[in-house]
Amino acid sequence: MAEEKKYTIVVTGATGYIASWVVKNLLDSGHNVRATVRDKSNKSKYDHLTNIAENNKGQLEIFEADLLKPGSFDKVVHDADMVIHMASPFKISGIKNAQRDLIEPAVVGTRNVLESVNKAKSVKRVVLTSSVVAIYGDAIDIEQTPEQVFNETIWNETSTEKHQPYALSKTLAEKAAWGIHEAQKDWSLVVINPGFVLGPSLSKRKDSTSIDFMRSLLNGKYKTGVPDLYFGIVDVRNVAQAHVNGALENEASGRHILVSDTLRALQIAKKLKQAFPDNQKIPKKVLPNFLLYLLGPLQGFTWKFLRRNLGIKLRFDNNYSIKDLDIDYIKPDDTLREHGKQLYDDGLL
Repeated sequence: MAEEKKYTIVVTGATGYIASWVVKNLLDSGHNVRATVRDKSNKSKYDHLTNIAENNKGQLEIFEADLLKPGSFDKVVHDADMVIHMASPFKISGIKNAQRDLIEPAVVGTRNVLESVNKAKSVKRVVLTSSVVAIYGDAIDIEQTPEQVFNETIWNETSTEKHQPYALSKTLAEKAAWGIHEAQKDWSLVVINPGFVLGPSLSKRKDSTSIDFMRSLLNGKYKTGVPDLYFGIVDVRNVAQAHVNGALENEASGRHILVSDTLRALQIAKKLKQAFPDNQKIPKKVLPNFLLYLLGPLQGFTWKFLRRNLGIKLRFDNNYSIKDLDIDYIKPDDTLREHGKQLYDDGLL
């Protein structure tokens, strides 16, 4: 296991759903965290972090930084031991300009952070939050894999600006990071590729895609039924632990698929119904495919997306994350129950 030395660790995009857990884990372990936010004057966005930091073993410092501004991360990275780069937009619907809204912040942001790392000379390890969508774009891509299973050797080659732009942004950002890493010798790179992240949130924010999905299942938005889609599920606390272990374990290296299990949307709904039997709004059936083709475009589902994803099972090989990052996966039943409970407790339904 990692030695007990205390480090100064930068976490970009620190108020995010996963990042908040990363900050908590690091502070609980006594490390000093430099957390970046877009607007330091908007304290309500990071109140939950300062609350966690109170009477904690580690120290928290808040820095303002802009992904699109070169040199914006110089000050926060200076003299730091490690950088966990998590700031990146996560949008899968309502995208008007993919280049401006997704690709530039993801790629240019990664480049700007890593250029600051190169200037600092003190940083020995960078952990990058990527995604399984840097490995595949659509479920149908599994048919091109050697054993009908996604592993870390595979790259997404099917996403474009017009089709699955979010997946393209994550793929290009991760490739940019590996390119910058290979051009220097000061720091090593560890990449985390989580599936669909669920589990209790440390803040009451509702603007996360994961939290919006869970609220939709519990508040009646999908009462008439769910699409026949499959999700590689992973608990937010496992993803946070993977980032922390990726930073602290000297031998950690490479890409890491983080998925505890693959579930059909209806299986997720059924597990929620078991956890919350009194909720009559949880969907009980799968929407017929013809209905989705009819109404899908109004919901933001293109015919191409439906054709390449409906009814196609996903399979992921998570063995490397278990071996390299010592991840003990939380069962989806626990993830869903505890996430639902948090949404109820925080009055977000």
